[in-house]
Amino acid sequence: MKTDLDHLPASKQRELQHVVRVLFEEFEREIGLATQPWKKRGRILKVILYGSYARGDWVDDPVGGYKSDYDILVVVNDAKLTDPVEYWGKADDRLMRDATINEALSAPVNFIVHDLSDVNDQLTHGRPFFVDIARQGIALYEAEGFELATPRVLPPEEALAEARVHYDRWFESAGRYLETGIGHAQKGWRNEAAFELHQATERFYHCVLLVLTLYSPKSHKLNFLRSHGEEVAPELIAAWPRADKFSRRCFELLRQAYVNARYSPHYEISDEELRWLGEHVAELQALVRAVCDRRLAGA
Repeated sequence: MKTDLDHLPASKQRELQHVVRVLFEEFEREIGLATQPWKKRGRILKVILYGSYARGDWVDDPVGGYKSDYDILVVVNDAKLTDPVEYWGKADDRLMRDATINEALSAPVNFIVHDLSDVNDQLTHGRPFFVDIARQGIALYEAEGFELATPRVLPPEEALAEARVHYDRWFESAGRYLETGIGHAQKGWRNEAAFELHQATERFYHCVLLVLTLYSPKSHKLNFLRSHGEEVAPELIAAWPRADKFSRRCFELLRQAYVNARYSPHYEISDEELRWLGEHVAELQALVRAVCDRRLAGA
């Protein structure tokens, strides 16, 4: 696997070193007091940069408000260590603060965690998402003696058949949530509508990721899913304007809705914000349909 970061500015290279340091520090804190033998043996085996920063085509558009995220795959030695809450929540929080409050990072960090056995299983089954990481990714850290499997070339007809199954499952489900959310907004049931629009958005992103790459992170976080979706289908960027404060606020309310719209007495969203969200989730729906139709047509 490649290890060269010379295509990145020195400032970006330092930021990625910081990301690796944070991941190791927070992981070691989580397992530092472990008594179970398997947990005491817990290790990070690889930290791999993938996506636009690995390829060299990242975007930082201060006018339009769009910027690429750092995409990171963390590979551990035990599947039980991949739990995002128990072992990685504090690292996620710290990196988010570093990108938004502490200004230690110029771009947000999205990371996924898989154990080595799972990654190699994905490679031997030819899953495009992991095959691309193996071919294009850059190792920011690698422990010796833990090689990635040779990727299988997945026959196009197998990939297409699996993509159709994912589309049939996820696109219709997302559309039902969108329809229900708009209906509840019209009735003045704002919090319910916000949650349902969140669910529609989440499902549209899972749909496009599964259709295009046969993989989607197991996450409810819209920032995370949006970043991955826009990485594989840049057309989706158009669904969410970023240049003005109102647009950014609406997406933030949508992002929060998964938890706060259901449980927080302080969550508030206006009819105007709900209308805007309904329109833009519908725009996302149309864009996802176009992207998936093109893939399912064999393009």
